[in-house]
Amino acid sequence: MTEQELKMLARETKAFAYLALTMQDGTPQVSPIWFDWDGAHIIINTARGRVKDHILKKHPIVALIITAQDPYHYLLVRGRVAVETEEGAYDMIRSLNEKYHGKYEFNMPAGQTRVTYKILPEKISWH
Repeated sequence: MTEQELKMLARETKAFAYLALTMQDGTPQVSPIWFDWDGAHIIINTARGRVKDHILKKHPIVALIITAQDPYHYLLVRGRVAVETEEGAYDMIRSLNEKYHGKYEFNMPAGQTRVTYKILPEKISWH
């Protein structure tokens, strides 16, 4: 990976990702999301039952655009879900809240279950 690509994935950059998924009827679904990088996977988090959760479970192939301040320079990532887990997912959303808002706290609505998805990049390109 190039220095530019690694910088875009770095926690300090606070870049946002735009997650593209394909719905069951073939139409696209795009969501802005928080993410983290563990050196091998792009890590995202959502609540059980949301559109992202339903699609990722049934069709685990994704594309993401990651951009920071300059929207003309972005990282395009294509990959697939390698891990789906509820274990540690509440801690993950708190960690992501800390990354983007500086606070480890996260007020989770009663009855909500968080899930973490780890996406294994298969192709990364800098634009």
